[in-house]
Amino acid sequence: MRPLLLGVLSCSLVLCVQALYSSSDDVIELTPSNFNKEVIQSDSLWLVEFYAPWCGHCKSLVPEWKKAATALKGIVKVGAVDADQHKSLGGQYGVRGFPTIKIFGANKNNPEEYQGGRSSQAIVDGAMNTLRTLVKDRLSGKSGGSSYSKQSGGGSGGGSKKDVVELTDDNFDKMVLDSGDVWLVEFFAPWCGHCKNLEPEWAAAATAVKEQTKGKVHLGAVDATVHQVVSSRYGIRGFPTIKIFRKGEEPEDYQGGRSRGDIIEKALDLFSDNAPPPELLEILGEDVLKKTCEDSQLCIIAVLPHILDTGAAGRNGYLEVMMKMADKYKKKMWGWLWTEAGAQMELEAALGIGGFGYPAMAAINTRKMKFALMRGSFSETGIHEFLRELSVGRGSTATLGGNVMPKINTAEPWDGKDGQLPVEEEYDLSDVDLDDDFDKDEL
Repeated sequence: MRPLLLGVLSCSLVLCVQALYSSSDDVIELTPSNFNKEVIQSDSLWLVEFYAPWCGHCKSLVPEWKKAATALKGIVKVGAVDADQHKSLGGQYGVRGFPTIKIFGANKNNPEEYQGGRSSQAIVDGAMNTLRTLVKDRLSGKSGGSSYSKQSGGGSGGGSKKDVVELTDDNFDKMVLDSGDVWLVEFFAPWCGHCKNLEPEWAAAATAVKEQTKGKVHLGAVDATVHQVVSSRYGIRGFPTIKIFRKGEEPEDYQGGRSRGDIIEKALDLFSDNAPPPELLEILGEDVLKKTCEDSQLCIIAVLPHILDTGAAGRNGYLEVMMKMADKYKKKMWGWLWTEAGAQMELEAALGIGGFGYPAMAAINTRKMKFALMRGSFSETGIHEFLRELSVGRGSTATLGGNVMPKINTAEPWDGKDGQLPVEEEYDLSDVDLDDDFDKDEL
């Protein structure tokens, strides 16, 4: 890999921290704090771009998106979400790539995917076509404006009500206190106006949190007017009151915003704080690499020296360093893998590993087919510096050859022991006659 190539491709593996839009633009910057008020509760038609600052296609779209926003000003709202910074919003609307453009029309809870061209003219045309359809629907008597569903009843409605766990005096201890999971619990009163406003946000957040934490963080609701024993235990005086429960700790008051985005963001922070470090896996076949890397934004791969070069103690030392760093960066939810030098030669060649010795480390983004190679020491300090540089967009990256993952060989797992040299075959020469008068020239 040439340094020039790496420099040109820098800042593309993870993220750059510079926003693409400013307050002087006609593009409205949207965040979890204002998204519900600006978009969901609005009667306006919205075009919303979900972008990442490091994304090349997003940068190319910026001038066209600004032109479209200016042309549509006062007619159609045009917004943008930094989905790399506000992952909860991107996850909530199923954003998997950048840029993704969503149209929030009559049914704000079910936005349409914009499939048109990326020029300002195409964007304006698409917006106006959608606007005409919206107006026709209103003329024909169909529901217009915000159609956000508010269900009646206790404070667990809206969206996917089933994902909010109904908690009572009878089941609270078993469900919440005896659980090893994290709980966010809303104490509500059915007559409370603020509770009714929170109801759809809480339900929508419950569905998103359940999916994104694989059921490890739960959202529950207690009707405090009915279940007064548990409500009195926690000193509930006003509604709604939200408390956070973690095993072995005193409950704490939730102090964040009340939009679904705010709730999801807090829940994901709690999940990562309480999650165990990611598993460090040996690359034993293609399935291990594929599953780990496809499920993660980044895959951190170490190629460790041969067991004969380090012994078990040396290898365990390297693995311990990796596990410490995996724990340090667990909030990133990256994948962590290792292999022995020589076991995956095609992978080493694709990453440019091997020419400067072992151990070596690389970070791969399989979605972009980009990788970065660590040049520093294989130590906590060296690895931290490598990953920190990538996290703020200053790491140098290159493209995997052919834009495909290299072939992965099937390997036997390390047994945790020191290596042994191959045993040479022994020959029994006891019955062989040696002639004392042999001709030395024949040797």
